[in-house]
This record gives sequence, C-alpha cells and structure tokens, in this order.
Amino acid sequence: MTPPDTSGLEAALRAEVDGEVRFDPGSRGAYATDGSNYRQLPLGVVAPRTVEAGARAVSVCARFDAPVLSRGGGTSLAGQTTNTAVVIDWSKYCTGLLSVDPERRTCVVEPGIVLDELNRLLAPHKLQFGPKPSTHSHCALGGMIGNNSCGASAQAYGKTVDNVRRLEILTYDGQRAWVGPTPPGERARVIAAGGRLAELYTGLDRIATDYLADIRRGFPKIPRRVSGYNLDSLLPENGFDLAKALVGSEGTLVTVLRAELDLVPVPACQSLLVLGYDDICAAADDVSRLLEHCSPTQLEALDGRMAQLMREERAYLDSLAVLPEGDSWLMIQYSGDSQENVDGQAHALLRAIGRDESDANVAFSDNPEREQKMLRAREAGLGVTARPPDNRETWEGWEDSAVPPERLGDYLRDLKKLFEEFGYDRPSLYGHFGQGCVHTRIPFGLRTADGVAGFRRFLERAADLVTSYDGSLSGEHGDGQARGELLTRMFGERLVTAFGELKALFDPRDRMNPGKIVHPNPLDGQLRLGPSWRPATPATHFGFPEDDHSFDRAVMRCVGIGNCRGHTGGVMCPSYRATMEEEHSTRGRARLLFEMLGGHADSAVKDGWRSTAVRDALDLCLACKGCKSDCPTGVDMATLKAEFLSHHYAGRLRPAAHYSMGWLPVWARLSRLAPALVNSVLHAPGLARAGKRLAGLDRARPAPVFAGESFLQWWRSRDRENPDPADPRTVVLWPDTFSTYFHPSIAISAVRVLQDAGFRVAVPDEPVCCGLTWISTGQLPVAKKVLRRTLDVLGPYLEAGTPVIGLEPSCTAVFRSDAPELLPDDQDVQRLAGQTRTFAEQLVHHAPDGWRPPRLARPATVQTHCHQHAVMKFDADRELMRRARLDPEVLDEGCCGLAGNFGFEHGHHEVSMAVAEQGVLPAVRAAAPDSLVLADGFSCRTQIEQGGTGRRALHLAEALALGLDGNLPGDHPERSADRPSRPSRTSRWATTASAAALAAGAVLGVRRLGRRT
Repeated sequence: MTPPDTSGLEAALRAEVDGEVRFDPGSRGAYATDGSNYRQLPLGVVAPRTVEAGARAVSVCARFDAPVLSRGGGTSLAGQTTNTAVVIDWSKYCTGLLSVDPERRTCVVEPGIVLDELNRLLAPHKLQFGPKPSTHSHCALGGMIGNNSCGASAQAYGKTVDNVRRLEILTYDGQRAWVGPTPPGERARVIAAGGRLAELYTGLDRIATDYLADIRRGFPKIPRRVSGYNLDSLLPENGFDLAKALVGSEGTLVTVLRAELDLVPVPACQSLLVLGYDDICAAADDVSRLLEHCSPTQLEALDGRMAQLMREERAYLDSLAVLPEGDSWLMIQYSGDSQENVDGQAHALLRAIGRDESDANVAFSDNPEREQKMLRAREAGLGVTARPPDNRETWEGWEDSAVPPERLGDYLRDLKKLFEEFGYDRPSLYGHFGQGCVHTRIPFGLRTADGVAGFRRFLERAADLVTSYDGSLSGEHGDGQARGELLTRMFGERLVTAFGELKALFDPRDRMNPGKIVHPNPLDGQLRLGPSWRPATPATHFGFPEDDHSFDRAVMRCVGIGNCRGHTGGVMCPSYRATMEEEHSTRGRARLLFEMLGGHADSAVKDGWRSTAVRDALDLCLACKGCKSDCPTGVDMATLKAEFLSHHYAGRLRPAAHYSMGWLPVWARLSRLAPALVNSVLHAPGLARAGKRLAGLDRARPAPVFAGESFLQWWRSRDRENPDPADPRTVVLWPDTFSTYFHPSIAISAVRVLQDAGFRVAVPDEPVCCGLTWISTGQLPVAKKVLRRTLDVLGPYLEAGTPVIGLEPSCTAVFRSDAPELLPDDQDVQRLAGQTRTFAEQLVHHAPDGWRPPRLARPATVQTHCHQHAVMKFDADRELMRRARLDPEVLDEGCCGLAGNFGFEHGHHEVSMAVAEQGVLPAVRAAAPDSLVLADGFSCRTQIEQGGTGRRALHLAEALALGLDGNLPGDHPERSADRPSRPSRTSRWATTASAAALAAGAVLGVRRLGRRT
C-alpha cells in the first residue's frame, strides 16, 4: 500500500474537522501500541469534538485513501488498536449518554463513553449495561462493541453482542445508516430502493445464503466464542441482525457512530460463595456439576499460582485473607431482589454438592465490602501476572481461549502439558470458568529469533488444541493480529473465505483497520519487541533495583492495561483526569519513553534524552507517585520523570522553577536572615509579580508564607536533653523543610505528642535535607550529595538503629523509596529506609503499652498525601485516628493537584486547580463546620487553603496536640494559632534594595551549599 500524502491529509483534517488534529511525533508515539505485543506507528491522531466531526474525519481520510482506526480506551490485547492509520480517538469528547428509556430498558450512547461513567449515569434509573470487563473503569463502549467484550458478568448478561439493539454505522465510502434486526420484508424494501445500502444488503443476503450450512456447522456452540465475524447473527433464526453481525468486527468493516443498548436492572442484593480446591484442574472439573444446580451471576476462577504472585508482590493481601483453604478457588456470585433469595441460592448449592458453610474450604459472604475484596483478587489477574516478582516477562497471545465448560478440566491439563513441552514455566490459569474462558500470560521469548519462532509454534499448536475441544481461539479479547492468522485452523477455509467476502463488501479498499482478522498481518510481525529490536541501554542515576537495574525494563513495566485512564477513585493519573489526553496518562508517557529508547527504525522519538516530545508529555506529570501503587504493574512515572529531566537538562540551562522550587531548602534556610522581610517581598504586588516571573512561578499562585520562628529555632531555644541514640525510647524527629520553615506548629506538636507517649525526642543539630525538591526537578547529582551529607549527620542514629520519624509524607517517602533507588549500594541508605517511620506508625506500633492518644471525638475529613498512599500506605493513620475516637472520612478523591513544585510552576496552575476541583476541594467545602480537616502533606494543606474552601487543614500531630490540651477549637476547628498567615497589607512592602540584598544572599547561599555538599 502506498503511504498517503500525510502533509495534505493533515492540512485537510485541520481545515475540515472540528477536533484536535495531531501528526506530531509525541502524539503518534503515544498511540503506537495498545495492550498487546504489537506496535505500529500511526499516521496521525484525531480527537473529534462531536460524532459528526468524527464522521467528517473518516470522509477526509477516504479522500486521501488513508487507513482509519477507531479507538476508545486502547486496551486491546490482540493488537486491534494499533495500526499505521489515522487514529480517531473518541474517548476525549464523544462521551455522551444521549437518551435513556427506562420503560424499554434501552439507552443511546456515543462511542467514547466509559462503561463505569455510563452505569453511574444510569444509576438513578436502577439500570446498568450488563457486560463488565475488568477494564470497566476506563474501557469505552465503542471499544466494547468493536471487541465484543464480556467480563465476569457475562455469565448472567452475555457478551456485548447480546446487549446491542441497534448501531449507527458509517462505511469508509460514506454510507451512513442505523442498522439492527432486518426481517425479509424490510430487506426487500432497502434493496428495492437501490444505492450503496441496497448493495450492502444484497451482498449480506448472498453471504448468508451461500454459507448457511457452513455457518451453522462451523461456529462453536459455546458461550464464549468471540473469534471471527458474527456471521451467525445473519442466520434466519437469529433475525438477520446486522448490528450484532458488526459487533466484534474490530473496526475493520465500519465506524460505529452511536449505539442503542439494552439495559438490565441493577441487582438489589448479592452474595458470594467461594469454594477451595486442590488445583485449578479439579476446580475446572467441578464447573459443569455446579452449573447443574445453580444459575449464578458470575462463576470465576483463581489459581494458586496467582495467589502466590500476589503474596510475593505483597498485593491484594486483604483479598487473599478472606479466601478459604485451597490452592485454587471458584467464586460464585448470586444476585437477586432479596437477600434471603441470594443467600438461599448459595446454601442450596452447598447442600447439593455436599459441602457446608463451616467447611475450611468454603467461604460465604453477603457483605458487599467483603465480596469486593474477594472478587478484587480475580479482577487483578492481568496486572499481577504481567510482571511477576522474579522479573520474567509474560505476554499476551494465548490469553483468552475458551472451550465448552464441561470439557474445561481436560483442556487445562492438555494446555499445561503444552506449556511444559515449550518450557513455559508455570503460567497462572484463571478466568471466567462458568463459560469455559481461560486467562493466562505466558513467558514467551519475544526478544530473540528463537523465542519468536517458539511463540509462533506454540500459538499454532494451541490453536489446534482448542479447536480439538470445539472451542474458540478467543473467548473475550478478539482476534486482531494475534489470532487473525489462525482463524483457518478454527473455522476452515470456507468460513474464512466468507469473512473475506464480508470485509470486501463493506471495505473493498481495505482501509478500515487493515491487517486485522481478514488478510491479517503475521502473528509474529510488527512486534513491540522482536529480534530486530535494538533499544538504547542508557546509564542512569536511579538504580532501578526492582527492574534488573535497567531503565528499559522500568519503562516496559507498562503493558497497556490503562487503569491510569480511570475517572474516579485512587490517585493515578491526575493529569489525565484533567486533560483526558492519552499523552498525559501514565501509559501514554511510558509509550513515549519506550519510543525514546529507539529500538525501531521508525521510532517516533529520534533525539533521545533531549526529546522535546517526551519533555512536553512529562511536563504535566505531577510526580504524585499514584501510579507506583495504583498501576497494576507498578509503573513509577515520578522516578522515570526525574531520571529523564536529569539527562534532558544535563550541561545546559534549566527552567527557572528548577532553581527556585528545586532549591527551596536553601532559600528556606536563608529566610531565617529576615523572615518578615522575605514575606513582604514575596507578597508585595509589584515585586511579587516580577519575582514570580523571574522564578518561573505562576502568577496566579500565592507564595507560601515563611514562619517567623522556625521549628529548629524553637527547638534550640528550649532547655532540652540530648538523648542517647541507643536508648530504646529515643526517636529522631526529621526536621523537613516544610514542617520546619513553613508550618513549625506541626513539628512542635509532634514533639509534644511523642513525649507524651514516652519517647525521648532528638533532632539533628546540623542542617539536613532528604533531597526531595532536587529529585522532583531531576537534579539528581545534587540530590545524591544532599543525601550523603544527611547520612553523615544521621550516622550515630543509623548505627544505633534509632527510629527516624517523618512528618511530611513526601520526605518520608524519599527515605523509604527514592533514596534506596538513588544510592542502592549504600548500606546507610538501606538502614535509613528500614528505620524511617511515619508519625502514626511510631505511635500505633511502638508506643509503650498503656499509652492512649487524646480523645478527639469528632468527625474529620482526611486527605491522604499521594506519596503516602503510594509508599507508606495509610493503615497506621486509620488506626491512630480510631484510637483517638475520630470519625474520619478518608477521601478517595485523587491528588490534591498541587503536588510539591508542580502547582507553583508557570503554566501548571490551570491543571493544578482542575485536578483539585475534581475531588478534594469540593469534598472539603462540603465538610461539616464542626469537623476537622486533616492533611499531613504540605501540598495538600496549601491547596486546601488556597482553593477557596475557607478551611485550613491540620496535620494529625496538631490535632492530637490540641487534644492533649483539651483545646480543640469549636468554631474554627481547622485553625492553628501558631500557623503563619499572610502578612498584613502594611507589612507587605519592601524596598528594591532590600530585595536585591536578599537575592545576593541567596546566590551566596547556593554557592556555599554546593561547596558543603
């Protein structure tokens, strides 16, 4: 195929399409792959603002003979959503729920709407869309229609094809129509009218007639057949339903513009029964027997190998804790109108199979929270198996085969033998066993010629195996490129010929997602890796110890699952939630970093570390570390960003904010020369504007206020003991920059509470710093120097094993996570990581027996700092608040949006506030006036104060210290007397000469610190 004139195509799209048109390297690189093993660099990307604009984009592409690929969430595992084509991304703007008919239980949607968002909008009608893939938080309905998605709930509601009533479609050559069931009389009228639509129906009639017997014989009669085109929907007994025939066609036939969907009632009550078995094959053997006695909503399976991986990764431990005895499990969920009904179904099944709820290998729950814990383990399968702790690479390719449920156990035994024959050690087996669908990820060797050859041979043998069981190559994820080449083994030559005729009928020029299903690219072609992949292997500052000390492997943690594209809950990815841009998701950034490695001749990023495309994609990364915990494979984009920035700016001038915010600890120490003067300069209208411009800070963001007396000044002014580091009662209170120079009341409060609990508090006598601000701005050589100096100061405490108590979560996270990666061979860093505790961890786990925190007895709205969420977790804080008789509402509203230096930097304010307004700020505004607002992070407190909430948040240490005095304020529970406030108007003015003197002192301070470190 001759490549189209992309310059003319881009110009025409920009001129004629109401949408965002991008042909730049960054956009193309972000869309170069999906969740599969395949990679194809797109021609360009279009994000239409309306469905009509999307249709217009297809028309322009047709005029230039350019291939088209429709894309929603981009999570396809068989390569459906990667192609050398114009990618139309429907997920940013075309996300509407256009109508709901509660009586008929139908709705009409645009293709980009996300499943969870659709169900949220349907909730007032007590209706939902039945199929629910594990990607429900971010998969788009257009993608579900393209892939014929299923999920666990398909046991009750069927596949997407079973829930689609009508589709509005557009062919590449411009025919647009609503299609659905078409009885003979209606088909005759369409054909009589003539035109392109008549041509389509005439051709469909012919295909259905010519291949009638082949379709009836050749399509497996199983619940999970997703492979091939749905020619069976054109059978007379199935109503000649063109909409259903087009579901699962993966964008190779038509563009779906709108869809009318069938809906189902949201079940009022649910219960979950979990049965333990000795192994996964025994569990599979029991499926058909169980189905004889029940009709569950879900019947899922989880094997011991996945449970082992979860334990090794220390993930989903709460889910594993509620599973019964066994090495594999079946999870059977019941739904109904009453709790008595669903409980009765579960107990009836137990009686029928001779088990009892009291058996060790049985667990029963009708508690929704407990049920979700158990089901979460199963839903996490892809992420858990994608990057095992032993750092093996596992891949798609044979990840969703399906057989008749009654033959499942024997199929699994034969599949295991095939694994052994090819040397694929112990892949986990799990999935939707009630419908015979098996999920797995296999350690294919996709980096070498021998490994790729083995990959091909295995897939061919596996295809023959599943066909021998009257099964399907795909039971959920579709064919795409991974299985398109194998369809003849499943369907035979005649039916594959029929697929080709259907393709030629709708898309005679082969421009709709070419190379998938029909005339497929080789299953071992266009691999994301492959034997010709030659990536750069750059030296790095971070050690990446969990990734074989390889930046490449750290980047490749992203396997395209797409959880970073979720809209609610958790922390990641705040920039995506604000912009809805693939390039600003964790996945999009990882894709660009992969392109930067340059392993392919057509890599989108040609200039390595100096790439402006990668820099621009990372610019809006808040470095919140939410992905480190929320990404199923643990991508740590904050660390990758810091590494990139270090190399990108090596040997050249950095942005001004890297010198102002990146060197904040220095400026904070220098503020002690004249804090009132510094505050006046920072807030004097004329000087502040000029200063912000010079410092690279956003003019809309008020500068934080330095305290009149720092914590260290307060500490040194006291009569204090010097506790012995070896005394078991001694703790080191870490004097972080934020609690020392901005909010000293926090550190002072922590001293009081720790002493009340019986600890002897020590504070380093010399200036120390964790290096956070240098890390976040990518000034890693300086960060290492700062850390090494800190280790020297802390030496006696580290040697004695003295606990180091962190108050600022981001600094605490540096010691627990970043520092060991920056200095992986330094034993003192390892000691520091092991000895660092949060304030709550020290009081909950190490306070003397008998100590109890003060009784606070009031509600609290609590914002968890992102770094605490990602690294230290929040369990100890919850327990400490419980003991203090607080009634906390711990927000699950994502990042506050300030994120250290991010929200202060020029050009970030709008995104920072957009992130905050999606959750944190509205939640704080809605908090009861008599409740506490708690936020341990400086960024979180600052955002809450500056975000128009009328509240000032407390650190938990402050709340407990006020409780010790019995002095919790009533009218203004969020205020703290010794927290500095903004200078009065009369004190804001300062002379230019004074400002110049302060600046000169700052420069000298930088030089001195450089020499000292």
